[in-house]
Amino acid sequence: MHGEPLYPDGFTHYKSVNPDAPKGGRLTQGAVGTFDSLNPFIVRGTAPPFVRWNIVESLMARSPDEAFTCYGLLARSVETDDARSYVAFELDPRARFSDGAPVTADDVLFSFELLRAKGRPNHRSYYGKVAKAEVTGPRAIRFTFGVVDRELPLILALMPVLARHAVDPERFEQTSFTPPLGSGPYKAVEVKPGETVILARVPDYWGRELPVNRGNFNFDSLRYDFYRDVNAQFEAFKRGLYDIRFETDPGRWKTGYDIPAVRDGRIVREEIETGMPKPYSALIFNMRRDIFTDVRVRQAMVELFDFEWANENLYFGLYRRNGSFYDGSELSSLGRPADARERELLTRFPDAVLPEVMEGTWHAPRSDGSGRDRERLRRALELFAAAGWDLKGGTLTSRATGRPFAPELVVGTKDQERLALAYQNMLRRAGVKLNIRLVDNVQFEARKQTYDYDMVPYIWDQSLSPGNEQSFYFGSAAADTPGTRNFMGLKSPAADAMIEALLAARERTDFVSAVRALDRVLISARFSVPLFYTPGQWVARWRKVERPARVALSGTLAESWWQGAG
Repeated sequence: MHGEPLYPDGFTHYKSVNPDAPKGGRLTQGAVGTFDSLNPFIVRGTAPPFVRWNIVESLMARSPDEAFTCYGLLARSVETDDARSYVAFELDPRARFSDGAPVTADDVLFSFELLRAKGRPNHRSYYGKVAKAEVTGPRAIRFTFGVVDRELPLILALMPVLARHAVDPERFEQTSFTPPLGSGPYKAVEVKPGETVILARVPDYWGRELPVNRGNFNFDSLRYDFYRDVNAQFEAFKRGLYDIRFETDPGRWKTGYDIPAVRDGRIVREEIETGMPKPYSALIFNMRRDIFTDVRVRQAMVELFDFEWANENLYFGLYRRNGSFYDGSELSSLGRPADARERELLTRFPDAVLPEVMEGTWHAPRSDGSGRDRERLRRALELFAAAGWDLKGGTLTSRATGRPFAPELVVGTKDQERLALAYQNMLRRAGVKLNIRLVDNVQFEARKQTYDYDMVPYIWDQSLSPGNEQSFYFGSAAADTPGTRNFMGLKSPAADAMIEALLAARERTDFVSAVRALDRVLISARFSVPLFYTPGQWVARWRKVERPARVALSGTLAESWWQGAG
């Protein structure tokens, strides 16, 4: 995306893999929830993500060791100009779908047109920027862009390629337990709806010796089991029913692993540092609802969340507080005054950024950790009062209508419910009646996708090269489009302009300034209660599986693991 690729022409493998990893065995993984589809490319239904990466390939592969660089996969060559006004790909003549049919330029064009018309909102948005797509040879295709967007060549490079002869376009948007036919290293061989999916290695997989694949996809089969909740999933891990656990609960990490398998070394626990921005975890206000249109109300709700108390009493003090949407990276605006380029970008939007955010002195509200911080309560009640809400008889009441302030927070797991209950108690001091609704995984996802909530928890994962997906997360057009990640309904001309600036940046310095400027706009919009993140990855694994010693920027990746002697 910016600068030069890390790997030279003729490289043999990524640095974060073991190129000599043995092949064979089975890796079993556990997931919470369920699934009602195996098509991850449509809005309808809930599909597991592993279909995309193990079964369906793209023209190029994204390097795990760089901010945003792509190397050849289905495509053996790529061409673009200095302006990046077009991109052309030539396919590897060896590329085959798992049924043996060759991957052709017609398959690529078919996939592009199908996803642009019927795919997820991000596909429709990205591919809608293409003015012309044309097959220029049996294995050659060219995309000419209708807008200036320097990320588009990489976005098209990562487009999933489906088999034209195996897809019915008329039924594509319907959920199905039939997995798509792909060209990847695995294919689905057993499906128990909502419970289990087993993938098996394609025995004559065409791309096994490509540099982007060497050292990856080492198991002969992959099994994914789904559990009704986190506790059931954890108990299954302790019994050895699956092999790797990426822990997210600090209480469980601190106290839950005092078991014989850990003490005698059969289970290995590791804390792994990553080089990525930390995930932004938050309770999101739905600004489409009248109750949260006033920023003073939202700020009051933020003031009342006592992170210091929750971290110490619920999470053993192991979490760190979210603040920036790109925490822990050079892209974060926290603690940094805006530079000249940022100020230039934001000149047209004088009210979009709070002064303390612009100067780099802002931080999320801090309490005394008592759970009864009177200063935070006083500040919240002042904000509520300014917005027309008064505390009467222990209930926060609308001055205009007399109705109580009683938003609903929709959660999908017991862990989310536990945090919600703590927050409910914090809000009660201000007369806020927070209603908590725990729903099953399918209903939770459905309500998220249709924005059917007052508040909802969510975690945005960011890369070191945020791009077009920022429009999907924070763009005004996404606010009214079901299935995006603009869960709060943000419509900000300033955010839209900063996203345009980061997409247009040619140099890394300009790009970083644009992202920091976007970060300042998002922080100032105050559409969420910033929560917390773990310092790195908490990983527990049964010793029978092993991982590379060197980790990727995003941490250790399961596709690079292998069957050990353990």
